[in-house]
Amino acid sequence: MERVEEWRTFTIVAELRSFSQAARRLRRSPQAITRAVAAVEARLATRLLHRTTRSVSLTADGERYLERARRALVELDALESADDDAVLRGTLAVTAPVLFGQLHLLPVVAGFLEQHRETMIRLALLDRVVSLAEEAIDVGVRIGELPDSSLIARRLGHVRTVICASPAYLEQAGTPRNPDALAKHACIAFTATSRGDRWMFPGPRREYGVAIHARLAVNTAQAAIDAAVAGHGLVRVLSYQVDRLVAERALRIVLPGFEPPPVPVHLVHLPGVRSRIAMAFLERAGEELAKRLGQTLPAVTPRQRPPQ
Repeated sequence: MERVEEWRTFTIVAELRSFSQAARRLRRSPQAITRAVAAVEARLATRLLHRTTRSVSLTADGERYLERARRALVELDALESADDDAVLRGTLAVTAPVLFGQLHLLPVVAGFLEQHRETMIRLALLDRVVSLAEEAIDVGVRIGELPDSSLIARRLGHVRTVICASPAYLEQAGTPRNPDALAKHACIAFTATSRGDRWMFPGPRREYGVAIHARLAVNTAQAAIDAAVAGHGLVRVLSYQVDRLVAERALRIVLPGFEPPPVPVHLVHLPGVRSRIAMAFLERAGEELAKRLGQTLPAVTPRQRPPQ
């Protein structure tokens, strides 16, 4: 079994191109990671990795052995998980944006823990892009277009960028009919995801900006939404963050014809060999989150207008 773990350590170092990142992911000391890879190299009497102070890369032998190691570990994991009655054990690290995690991911996590009593989940809810490799995260939820990377992604659905306000505010201040009308309204700026003085809208050839009068600027989505519900002005957020409030008529969406294109939601993880707990969670979370996103408000086809 020790040799199996040494091979598993080698594959993770090779995939992450870093001993320190592999140590964080495996929750072991860098010295233990170095010893495990050195043991594999000693048995094979060949060098598998080029090491410098700044980078790690595979040798020709390393490339060849990496593929064989991956296949062998996948077969071993499949063999150990062939018994459907085997108890699932282990710890999983998961991350998501704060409100998405609270509204959608936390119920999935709770259901998973209830079904698998011997598992533990470390859930990090953060409104920033988290490096799965550097922060030892197994699974993440990403909202927005994904840049080119080595991450494996499963598309769950999409969300919209919407502008909304309370019915009381709209009754008092009126409902804007086009983006230029925002200049006459009180707006609540959510500074974590957009500029505090300008909102962008799609045009026929390019985006154009509309200056807003932000009497209140906050750095969390929940505070911005709470302020809108209280009648302090218009707020621009993602649709999943206000679906329930819109359904309950605590908020009303305005300017639906000027919405930007919907943005995708993905479940992401690092490539390579995954544990049984990770595979089980990815399957359950993928199905349940896709279902939840499918129940959100339907998208509205944007009506584009050239900038004035």
